[in-house]
Amino acid sequence: MALIRKRRLTEQQQRRIQKQQKTRQEDLDTSSDLEGLVVQHYGRQLEVQALSTPDIHPEKPVVQDGEPEPFWKEIELGSVWRCHTRTNLDLLVTGDRVKWQADPNTGLGIITAIHPRKSLLTRPDRYHKVKPVAANISLIVIVFAPLPDPAPGLIDRYLVACADADIPALLVMNKADLLKENDPLVKLLQEYQDLGYEVMQTQSDGDLTALSNRLANETVAFVGQSGVGKSTLINAIVPDAAQKTNIISENSALGQHTTTSTRLISFGEGAALIDSPGIREFGLWHLNSDKVQIGFPEIENLLGHCQFRNCTHKHEKQCALRQAAAAGEILPRRLDSYLRLIDEITEAQQKN
Repeated sequence: MALIRKRRLTEQQQRRIQKQQKTRQEDLDTSSDLEGLVVQHYGRQLEVQALSTPDIHPEKPVVQDGEPEPFWKEIELGSVWRCHTRTNLDLLVTGDRVKWQADPNTGLGIITAIHPRKSLLTRPDRYHKVKPVAANISLIVIVFAPLPDPAPGLIDRYLVACADADIPALLVMNKADLLKENDPLVKLLQEYQDLGYEVMQTQSDGDLTALSNRLANETVAFVGQSGVGKSTLINAIVPDAAQKTNIISENSALGQHTTTSTRLISFGEGAALIDSPGIREFGLWHLNSDKVQIGFPEIENLLGHCQFRNCTHKHEKQCALRQAAAAGEILPRRLDSYLRLIDEITEAQQKN
């Protein structure tokens, strides 16, 4: 069967189409814009939660006797709407604060503008491009536990990602009741605290009041190895998380939540949890050495003090980093972790 080729547009035709699209966008009346929050992302469509309502609500059509009841959706605070976006907007992600308009006759909306972001978390995708994952996260909770055995190198990777996104990190040692006497995990937690990171301990089925209070008014992402108890903590802090997700899905008629979709779950007054597989994976190969250094502040302060400008920090005798590690000024395992990440990123960039 012969292939049908797409007709190529001339530059003049392309400019005409772009001008028509821009005109349509500019003609859109924004006087009825509402405030909204992107709570879930489905490719070109998004779920927006209404954070405000119109000063004058649209009136439901009057139905004459014998006529069928038309579709109508009230614009209510907290209601969730499936929305498209204006063509001139940047790619939106879960957590974005937006301006939007609702059409009660269809139950659909259109996003007209995006508020400036306070933070943007990204990750590399399979096509070697950096993909935005979630916006306006104010805290990342890194969870680890006695079981499974913690991986300090993985924790360091999370901290690098937090530093790159300029998002504070909270290290939570869960299942602290499983600690054995002189458990090295206690020392590990203390090491991170000495480096200036905020740390906290929780126990299996224990009181989470302190953690819940810490998360108040924050938009939070949980990360950590499988089995460390992230889901248990989330379910304890947000007991109706699954129920809220189902409600969103029913309102949007887009089906149930899957692990490929990023979603935002509100809890308490002004707090929210963002759940995303992209956040849990945290690839770092798209970063350069300067950005990796930010995640190791104690090492960053020593860079540039080696005898040789091109010091590899692996075998040189006059290496400031190795001398500091030998003198106990920096942790040898942190230096090893830093060098592994630099090698990993260098290798990935050479392949690309």
